[in-house]
Amino acid sequence: MLNEQYRTVYFLGIGGIGMSGLARYFHRNGAAVSGYDKTPTTLTNQLIVEGVPVHFEDRPDLVPDKPDLVVYTPALPKDHKELRFAIEKGYPLKKRSEVLGMITRNTKTIAVAGTHGKTTITTMIAHILKTAGMNMVGFLGGISKNYNSNLIISGSPEKQSVSLPEYFVVEADEFDRSFLRLYPDTAVITSTDADHLDIYGDLAELRSSFEEFTSHIKDNGSLILKKNLQIKPSGSDRYSVRTYGLGEEADFCVENVRLENGRFVFDLVTPKKVISNLKLGLPGKFNLENAIAASAVAILLDIPADILARSLESFAGVQRRFDFQVLRDDFVYIDDYAHHPEELKACILAVREIYPGKKITGIFQPHLFTRTRDFADEFAASLELLDELILLDIYPARENPIEGITSEMLLDKVRMKEKMICTKTGLLQVLSAKKTEVLLTLGAGDIDQLVEPIRNLFMNAR
Repeated sequence: MLNEQYRTVYFLGIGGIGMSGLARYFHRNGAAVSGYDKTPTTLTNQLIVEGVPVHFEDRPDLVPDKPDLVVYTPALPKDHKELRFAIEKGYPLKKRSEVLGMITRNTKTIAVAGTHGKTTITTMIAHILKTAGMNMVGFLGGISKNYNSNLIISGSPEKQSVSLPEYFVVEADEFDRSFLRLYPDTAVITSTDADHLDIYGDLAELRSSFEEFTSHIKDNGSLILKKNLQIKPSGSDRYSVRTYGLGEEADFCVENVRLENGRFVFDLVTPKKVISNLKLGLPGKFNLENAIAASAVAILLDIPADILARSLESFAGVQRRFDFQVLRDDFVYIDDYAHHPEELKACILAVREIYPGKKITGIFQPHLFTRTRDFADEFAASLELLDELILLDIYPARENPIEGITSEMLLDKVRMKEKMICTKTGLLQVLSAKKTEVLLTLGAGDIDQLVEPIRNLFMNAR
């Protein structure tokens, strides 16, 4: 049993969204869990409140003596003192992806992969299964607003059990080829747009990796594939393949779509029947498409239509995914994790659909020098969908600067009149001097630390 084999588990990079979910899982299983991270965050503060000790200094003397397992993130520098210490001591050392594969290997697993949309779909599926009363554990790549956690467990809080769930629902991350550690019964692939080219080199290699992921689907399993994705499933004679999308040609699609109070009402078309008048608790056509994918999983698991309907309507979304922070008649503020040109485009167009005629101001923090370099023209084209752009410095994450790759370079490519570079420290002063109707914060770096100050600025000033 997991809780018998791993009594002491130490996490290097415990504050990461995936790492913290695993830490919570082991902690809930009764293991002595602790960890290191570079800086305090809301997540690390929550872990400490939950009884998981976290420190923020790179000090080998704070590593537990002879832990049963050390889990580390590839984002750590190779000269990290605690990492080197664990290696020198010969402690059992595994990447997060290895541990996730180990946990889920012998249990029914639903894995959601793709360069966009996977966090929302994973969270939707976990919410549907929990609403249906199924015995499940969900590992999410974001914080569910329904449960305020990146770990969703079936049952009421006082009766939750994580040791032997019937299903695991997991986000299958393509970064560092992590998803190739998973062997799902049901897989969803949402998109295969070019990304992480620092890992894959080119789009063809990235798509090849997604095809390899499909070869991991278990016999008699299912693949739910977005219609018209340019990949060829591998080993599809062993499992069923069904498509989803907004268009009528997909196996799972929608019809009779209409907007009511900014939210979608629609009929879900499935291979066997039509489920009428479903309501989605989130705005945006991209979220409607996400709901089709999650609903397809529910249908394949024979979840009743009334439970599916209740789940979709009550789904509150994921923090930092089209996340309304201020919603008034005179001002709207939305925060979103979008950090790829296609994600930016989808988010901005969704805002235009909901608020036609309103001036849209976007604050964007580019994420990674390599991504900014590889998609500079595409970023510029997406950002031009805004009426006004405020550009922050590039968030480096795990990378060193690249000569010539700067926010100034990107700003020069954006063809619009109202655009500027701004520092994080000067942002509130800039915003306080503007007349803003719809405001977006966009990016995957540390821009999330500005969300609360921005929200407070507009809540207090107007």
